[in-house]
Amino acid sequence: MKRTPFVRPTDHYEERLHAIDEQLCRLLKQRKELSNGNPGFPPSEAIARWAAENNLYEDFLNSMFGMLRNESFFKPQVEPTGFRMHIPVLKSCEQGSFYFTLTSVRQYRNASVVTLYIDWDVNDGEEPMIASRKRQHYELTIGEPYDCRFDTGGSGAGSGHYNYVISPPLPDNLEGIEFIFTEFGRPFAEQGTGNEIRIKA
Repeated sequence: MKRTPFVRPTDHYEERLHAIDEQLCRLLKQRKELSNGNPGFPPSEAIARWAAENNLYEDFLNSMFGMLRNESFFKPQVEPTGFRMHIPVLKSCEQGSFYFTLTSVRQYRNASVVTLYIDWDVNDGEEPMIASRKRQHYELTIGEPYDCRFDTGGSGAGSGHYNYVISPPLPDNLEGIEFIFTEFGRPFAEQGTGNEIRIKA
């Protein structure tokens, strides 16, 4: 998903806070290193106690610690520029009532873009399992050194599509590249549903 550029909310800054804010940044770094990037979330009892002891709102602390869990969401995004070519893939697989297809990879100077197409039969009625599966979210992984992020997507009657940006760009020869789409119940969920779609170029 494309991010709205950050706009500083005010020109005012209380300079006496500079040393404290600098210390906060050092503590955030230390926290990330100690947790090895997996901090979890403080217990509700701890949140309530810290709020009372420091004259802070519990919801503010909940929001802050929730933000700290999702630091990876804020890493710089690569936006594809300089289109070069389409590389055909034309591979598909079937899983239950769903048919998954990769038609091609769009190559740019600084990234690659792939679209996962999903088709299902709407003539047999909308069973609860199928209805919920259509709303699932898929994350793409390829392996090092590639960073993959969901960009845009949508679904309608009997079909859906998901676009992913991959950086650095994939090689023009895709032989041996495997696209692994892991299913999640919603965006930013930590645990997958256990379903994976694997398509090898």
